[in-house]
Amino acid sequence: MPIYMDRHYVEGATRHAIANAHEKDVERQGKYGVRFLTYWFDEARFTAFCLVEAPDLESIKRTHDEAHGNVPHEIIEVDPAVVEAFLGRVRDPPATDLAKPAALVPIDPAFRAVMFTDLEDSTAMTLRLGDAKALHLLHVHNALTRNALQSHEGREVKHLGDGVMASFASVPQAIDCAIAIQKAFSAYSAEHPEAPLHLRIGISAGEPVEEDNDLFGATVQLAARICSHAMPGQILVAEVIVEHHPGGKSLFREVSQITPKGFNHSMPLYEVAWQGP
Repeated sequence: MPIYMDRHYVEGATRHAIANAHEKDVERQGKYGVRFLTYWFDEARFTAFCLVEAPDLESIKRTHDEAHGNVPHEIIEVDPAVVEAFLGRVRDPPATDLAKPAALVPIDPAFRAVMFTDLEDSTAMTLRLGDAKALHLLHVHNALTRNALQSHEGREVKHLGDGVMASFASVPQAIDCAIAIQKAFSAYSAEHPEAPLHLRIGISAGEPVEEDNDLFGATVQLAARICSHAMPGQILVAEVIVEHHPGGKSLFREVSQITPKGFNHSMPLYEVAWQGP
């Protein structure tokens, strides 16, 4: 049976109201042959996202309408593996967590930071060093990157051969991980000047479903475009990253305005000062 993610905008909603609505959905799900797997709620933006197994979109709408009247604004079919890669789960939290008082249960807002990395001149590296040496360096690249992801709770969504796409539950985690990656590559290159490795990094952030009918569609596209604008050894981020970083703008420097391919407006790019002022 297909899996869908829907998006609700509920002005003034609280975590308690959304939890109650989810319970009402579960109570009525059998009538229309649907199964509510889990949900996320962003209290700051009054947006909720449900993950639902259902025969079709209309069954989801009918269940929501009968349960509490809050029909979703968007519904998209999704791959559970992709949802888990980006958001970290496809089921409700364990029962032990659900048993806690509602005020103590952490609510995941589903807002994610998405990072792309790209190794400089990986094709030229193979031609220059040969297959065996280039493969070894790619293994080094993978190890350095994955060690940083693991240390900063990043999820590797996709391996791109000479880079990765990763997801983070918070902007600070993404920034700290990007800095750790660049520092690791810098240290490696200093120790191996005969075959240095330099990485580009681009980061954006957003909700899983907006208006492009895709799971993190615009956010992923923008992070990839930003990465392509970065110089080797540079971390570039979208303005949304600066806005959601608790340290404010002190870590960032605006470097340019771009109109990324596929976007119809210009936007600022910010560089992360990972090497210090």
